[in-house]
Amino acid sequence: MSEPAAAGRNDARIVARGFARYDGARSGVPGAIRSVAWQSIRATLGIGRMARHKVFPAISVAIAYVPAIVFVGISVLLPEEIAGEVVDYPGYYGFITAAIVLFGALVAPEVLVGDRRNGMLALYLSTPLHRGTYLAAKAMAALSMLLLVTLGPPLLVLFGYTFADVGPDGVDGWLGVLGRILGSGLAVAVVLGSVSMGVSCLTNRRAFAATAMVLLVLATPALGGALVDGAGLSPYWRLVDVFSMPFELVYRIYGERGNFPELATSAVAGVCLAWTLAGLGTVAWRYRSLVIAR
Repeated sequence: MSEPAAAGRNDARIVARGFARYDGARSGVPGAIRSVAWQSIRATLGIGRMARHKVFPAISVAIAYVPAIVFVGISVLLPEEIAGEVVDYPGYYGFITAAIVLFGALVAPEVLVGDRRNGMLALYLSTPLHRGTYLAAKAMAALSMLLLVTLGPPLLVLFGYTFADVGPDGVDGWLGVLGRILGSGLAVAVVLGSVSMGVSCLTNRRAFAATAMVLLVLATPALGGALVDGAGLSPYWRLVDVFSMPFELVYRIYGERGNFPELATSAVAGVCLAWTLAGLGTVAWRYRSLVIAR
């Protein structure tokens, strides 16, 4: 029995060669953008990776949502007259600035730096994606991740207060607060995300990019305070504060003056736009001049 089997193996031969056509759905460039964005989100959250990659994202998200859970619990347990005193939607960001900064310093380096170090950037650009669509996918991923901590917690507060009957009065009032929450969360995510992406383009090490982002948001408030309070310069020198201005813009969205009432709302909005354009401009310049070996 062994000899025929051996003979059969020796007589094996290839009778056809070629490639089978792909008959599945073709999503084109939009599908490729969505795929790259989703894979970037998975990498940032540590999905499918070792446990150590999940620690910092989990801590950041927990820090952002714990105050919201506490406030909602207060609104449920305490009388309405007392619970209503804690309804301060723009002030909520003061409780989660650490989470937003930590997450902002983590997201962009994870989204951008890894592809330049491990050669995935050249692989992505060998597909129908070009540099612009690739960066669009990465920006989509970074913005989505930041919205998780800038938009999710205030929405949780709004819905929690609503069910506890200490939320905005009437449909118009509720929709007005909802619109301000959406605008505020998007504004903070766009400004800090753009700056973080710009910083992440200047180094090929995640740790350096994250550290530089943290130093930037810590140093600029001190610089602004030194120029205004120490040197006695115009209050408008506080606009160099890349950390405080997005949150000051949140107060202006709610019609309040915030922590720096001496600054005009147009100046606060203008400097936030300037920081955003500076970050995105740095990304565009860096990737346009980047030499990629395929």
